[in-house]
Amino acid sequence: MDTKKARIADLSDQASNPHLWDDPAGAQKILQELDALKKQVDEIHQLENQETELSELLEMAVAEGEESLFAEIETGVQELKKALSGLELTTMLNGQFDAYNAYLTIHPGAGGTESQDWAEMLLRMYIRWSEKRGFRVEFMDYQPGDEAGIKSVTIYISGTNSFGYLRSEKGVHRLVRISPFDASGRRHTSFSSIDIVPDIEDEIAIEIRPEDLKVDTYRSSGAGGQHVNKTESAIRITHLPSGIVVACQNERSQFQNRDRAMQMLKAKLYELEREEQAAKMAQIKGEYADIAWGSQIRSYVFCPYTMVKDHRTEAETGNVQAVMDGELDLFIETYLKSRFNKES
Repeated sequence: MDTKKARIADLSDQASNPHLWDDPAGAQKILQELDALKKQVDEIHQLENQETELSELLEMAVAEGEESLFAEIETGVQELKKALSGLELTTMLNGQFDAYNAYLTIHPGAGGTESQDWAEMLLRMYIRWSEKRGFRVEFMDYQPGDEAGIKSVTIYISGTNSFGYLRSEKGVHRLVRISPFDASGRRHTSFSSIDIVPDIEDEIAIEIRPEDLKVDTYRSSGAGGQHVNKTESAIRITHLPSGIVVACQNERSQFQNRDRAMQMLKAKLYELEREEQAAKMAQIKGEYADIAWGSQIRSYVFCPYTMVKDHRTEAETGNVQAVMDGELDLFIETYLKSRFNKES
């Protein structure tokens, strides 16, 4: 707490500087960190006050024999435990980029319309989850499917610890259901991959040579803006050495879209380098796990029974509809706790 309070004082001094907005990006970063720290400190104070009030109420109930208050106290204790669990979870988000905003990209697997529809269902799920947390969602790129669903989509999710929470979602997601696109009513299995990278801004030095880039322009499409389908302002950049492709159609001009696309490319290249280093270390330790396409991290079963199960943590629920409506905290929290326990 002392460290947090000292940091709040330092950031408050910076925020009061009359030249703060000479650097808009830096100003935004200062204010975002300040707001996050204030919320953490306020939450701790609130929990301390709740604990004090419950303790005093319990003493009074025991002293005066007011057994009718015990149920109220028990409810308060359960609420306090839940809030404390959430606070403990935020302390696990201590990775280098956990506090950062995130780019989330969805790619459907093989299977045409069926998989493209599944990709759109996942998009809706993550948008709903973001809204529940008060995070902001922006569409960076949106490629609609031929008949239904989406061919690919990238969204930008901004909010404290958005990358820290969402990195649990990276991997292949599997759907089992009766296909609405199959006249015979047969059961189908579909796959979509989720990629999550932090918005690292300008903090990491990543060298990108112009000759390694292929830049294409095209007309915007999909979840749009007033300029959609009017001008060739959308940008697609292919990094030839790695094969990474990024695209942006959200901004008003081609130049702005190029800047955002380069920002995404930089983030993806950094994440790729980090993953390659981690894979090498895992091989040395003899713990390398296959993360290839098809090795799903989570299954969503709609038929013949209803269940969502995370194959890394064994967390599961039978309420599929709630999950598709954005109730992902069970899986995110279980993953973060298992990862934290493993690392510590």
